[in-house]
Amino acid sequence: MTTLATRRMREQAGVSLVELLIGITIGLFIVGASVTALLIHLRESRSLIAQNRLMQDLRATADLMARDLRRVGYWGAADHGVWHRESTTAPGPAVNPYTALVTSTSPVSSVTFRYSRDAVENDLVDNNEQFGYRLRNGVLELQLGTSPWQAMTDITTMKVTRFDITPTEQLHSLAGSCTAPCPSSDTNCPPQLHVRSLMLTLTAQGIGESTVERSVRTSVRLRNDTVTGHCPA
Repeated sequence: MTTLATRRMREQAGVSLVELLIGITIGLFIVGASVTALLIHLRESRSLIAQNRLMQDLRATADLMARDLRRVGYWGAADHGVWHRESTTAPGPAVNPYTALVTSTSPVSSVTFRYSRDAVENDLVDNNEQFGYRLRNGVLELQLGTSPWQAMTDITTMKVTRFDITPTEQLHSLAGSCTAPCPSSDTNCPPQLHVRSLMLTLTAQGIGESTVERSVRTSVRLRNDTVTGHCPA
């Protein structure tokens, strides 16, 4: 009887201490792996959100600048700058006062430009018709007229590391509009059409995510072409 009772007690005995420790170790390993996988997922999600936010902010900034830059050279009296075949009077077409576009990389990357905002064109560049963009201390800034520079981007969300404006120009001869061939001594004949474009490049880093860096390149075709030169008198 005693032997049977002892056998039954042995059959009902729990795990040994060694087995318990092994089970706890395996459980801790599984929990640690799960926590590690969760942290990796959260870190990747945070990085993805930061990348998307940075890209969205860059695109929004580039779109605002592109819409403004397209207006460079707008002139309310643009017809005054057009040469007419029937015109025989001097001095010829008027000069657009808003065509100037100046880019610089020293001391900071910047661009200044003009376009008319007159309800009735006065052919003069007023203070409110001068504009500029520049990169300073990681912030893109905008200037309206002679007012102080204002921040366009928020340094607490992104740091702009590159701002480039690269102008390009294509010349198209308008010799077909002239009724006579140009003399070889006249370097301003025939008239030429200047088609201007800009390549806008922005690069920025996310704040708190220094490894997150994105760039945006936008081609801007200026809507206002200019004409230089003349046909033979």
